Amino acid sequence: MNRAEINKISQWLKSGSINIFGLPFSGKDTHGEKLQKLFNAVLLSGGDILRSSKGPKHIQEHIGKGHLAPTDEFLAIVLPFLAQPEYKGKPLILSSVGRWHGEEQSVVKAAVESGHPIKAVIYLSITEDEAKRRWRLAKRGREDDVAEDILLNRFNEFRQKTLPVIDYYRQHGLLIEVDGMPSPENVAVDILHKLAALSNS
Repeated sequence: MNRAEINKISQWLKSGSINIFGLPFSGKDTHGEKLQKLFNAVLLSGGDILRSSKGPKHIQEHIGKGHLAPTDEFLAIVLPFLAQPEYKGKPLILSSVGRWHGEEQSVVKAAVESGHPIKAVIYLSITEDEAKRRWRLAKRGREDDVAEDILLNRFNEFRQKTLPVIDYYRQHGLLIEVDGMPSPENVAVDILHKLAALSNS
């Protein structure tokens, strides 16, 4: 994809946001960082915010076991970040912001009110077997990526709580489903082509 086509996507995105979902090790961080650089955007991860000093200790312990943060606390802690003054006028790349079914409307509302309406939602689709394979190869040093039982908890949370979120965005015409199994380079190209198609729709 050439620079003119990328500029066209950027003009469509403006200060909007792109939310990225997928199983653990589906490439959310990798492709979030690529989109951040490509569109001069701000990258925000709900999980990173909760794991940081900004998240209460009991929440950090809860998500450290592979569980999602309770909705009320997630929304109260994470959503205010969308309205940070230094993000004004910039697009946002959101990494799995609102992973629990029932949080979608609050996320969409907060995005609009902060000046970063959600323009696209990317679902990086990989199998659980592939996620396990990548997990075995990874040496990220993050507590919730170490033990297999924690990984399996995260798989279960994704199936039960996040797949309905993805369906919500599909029903609202915002979803881009991308095969996350090929090489990162091929996945990145597919993401851009599908963003271009959405921007033309």
